Amino acid sequence: MLISYFLFMALGIATAASIVSGIIGSYVVVKRIVFISGSIAHSVLGGMGLFLYIGRVYHIPWLYPIYGALVFALISSFLIGYIHINYRQREDTVIASLWAFGMALGVIFVSITPGYTIELMQFLFGNLLWTSSSDLYLLLGLDVLIILIIALFHKRFQAICFDEEQAYLQGLHVKRLYMWMLTLIAITVVILIKIIGAILVVAMLCLPAATAGLFCSRLSKMIVLAIILSALFSCIGITLSYTFNWPPGASIALTSTVIYFLSLAKNRRHGSTHR
Repeated sequence: MLISYFLFMALGIATAASIVSGIIGSYVVVKRIVFISGSIAHSVLGGMGLFLYIGRVYHIPWLYPIYGALVFALISSFLIGYIHINYRQREDTVIASLWAFGMALGVIFVSITPGYTIELMQFLFGNLLWTSSSDLYLLLGLDVLIILIIALFHKRFQAICFDEEQAYLQGLHVKRLYMWMLTLIAITVVILIKIIGAILVVAMLCLPAATAGLFCSRLSKMIVLAIILSALFSCIGITLSYTFNWPPGASIALTSTVIYFLSLAKNRRHGSTHR
């Protein structure tokens, strides 16, 4: 019964997270900002290390590392958006610098934090089997919030994903929409950290959407298929984790990667045969 409860919660959490990753991941893939998402995902290590250090040294028990991850994710998304808007010629270099800065800061704070830092390892590599019902309710609430936001902004997000210049001509506030999109990506990254960990979060965010993109030409259909594939990859990964005693986050990431490459190879063969 204990094992069944853990598996039930893991599947519930992974399915709820799949809704977020399928929606936001589709925009990330279409907009071709996977590198930016990776930068946000890895920069959060600085926030986790900082909040862990402050909470441990100054005895603040409610200052959890995940709060630091959210703060640093939002700061990183703002800085990246500002850089994208104002310094496009050096965008990739500055984004890589933020990635390195966040990880370096996190490593430093972890090294000087007294006591054991095992809870930080759970955020780095995921702790899916130790999630609770409160985590599930939180995820479902965030799912509803993001679905409502996307329902309001989908057409505008779609416009800036495919052609920013055309969106400007249509009178859309492209800069503001781009910042909104990065904010949603930052929140999604923090959500998925709980499931798969900061190191592997890009796999769950982008690979289901990238796989869906191989079979769909419309963004709306791609989002629906990405949600389904993300849930499927998570279920397969959890099954492999339970069967072979593998870490669940790594199992989900491995499943997503293998299926993506198999789909990519099949899609290319089909295209060659069709030609």
